[in-house]
Amino acid sequence: MSQQTANFYNRFSVLYPLIDVFLKPQKRKLFDEINTLPFGKLLEIGVGNGAHLPLYKTHDITGIDTSLNMLEIARKQNISNINLLQMNGETLLFEDQSLDYVVLSHTIAVVDNPEKLLEESYRVLKPNGKIFILNHFTPKNWLRMIDYSFHFFSKIFHFKSVFHIEELKTLEKFRLDKEVDFGTFSYFKLLIYCKS
Repeated sequence: MSQQTANFYNRFSVLYPLIDVFLKPQKRKLFDEINTLPFGKLLEIGVGNGAHLPLYKTHDITGIDTSLNMLEIARKQNISNINLLQMNGETLLFEDQSLDYVVLSHTIAVVDNPEKLLEESYRVLKPNGKIFILNHFTPKNWLRMIDYSFHFFSKIFHFKSVFHIEELKTLEKFRLDKEVDFGTFSYFKLLIYCKS
């Protein structure tokens, strides 16, 4: 992630609680899936302000973010089993095949290079490790026009309003295990992939 994007999220950190309210229902479904899995080493890329961190019930958890301001807010959660680090998800400082789970919650559409993010996630995951991608995806119905209408403004806010998961070629290295839909008119999906 570029320094410009990191600076934006440093400034944006005070407003992020408003976004959290909107994203809470989707995050609850994400944690329903994560908390049922066997204990393992889990990395969350783009941990933000950490408001959701108490929802983790199991696992050895590391959360990373490029925004130091976001991390300082997240550290106030003071949860003993979660290690928080400033790090770029596109250049992870973890060994190959060292993690069981990677979580990308509303992250993949805000990074500069989603393919690099996925390549790094694939590298650090153990064989049969799982990656959780919770994000908005441009729908194929008439609602896609809303995404296209926000395309210009989305650059100002450092996210991609038009976002098609099938364009990410690195995902072909993974096997789709499960897709959780949030309703007909929802922009959000939870995709769970397994490293082949």
